[in-house]
Amino acid sequence: MSINRVIISGNLTRDPELRATQSGMQVLGLGVAVNDRRKNPGTGEWEDYLNFVECVMFGSRAGSVAQYLSKGSKVVIEGKLHWSQWERDGKKRSKLEVIVDDIEFISTRKETGQPPAGEFACTTPMPAASVDPATPASTPDPAFSLYDDDIPF
Repeated sequence: MSINRVIISGNLTRDPELRATQSGMQVLGLGVAVNDRRKNPGTGEWEDYLNFVECVMFGSRAGSVAQYLSKGSKVVIEGKLHWSQWERDGKKRSKLEVIVDDIEFISTRKETGQPPAGEFACTTPMPAASVDPATPASTPDPAFSLYDDDIPF
């Protein structure tokens, strides 16, 4: 038995390329830059080396994912390796790419207004500070609740 699983984390090298097959299946092409660190034997210093990985995602999720990503977006991709070969102009060509099973956005497009993963965004407006000198500014408005009362902790 063999195992064909890949997990990579990196930044997109270009905007995602969404296309469709003749049958209408959506195909999303992604280029991901992944860093590798090695010690330079000549200088003894650690240096970063880039690896460029081509990834492809199929199906209806491909169209949904494309709208949230752009060049520079940070992602984590889990999938499997796929090798293909073909002939063009009498020359044999081949490529190794990752077929995406799962993708996690570490950062997203700024235009969406959505925060990058892991950041907190408060969508409930905070109460205005009290302007009445008799009421301390730290007294919260009783109608305002930042936390849901149903949370058990």
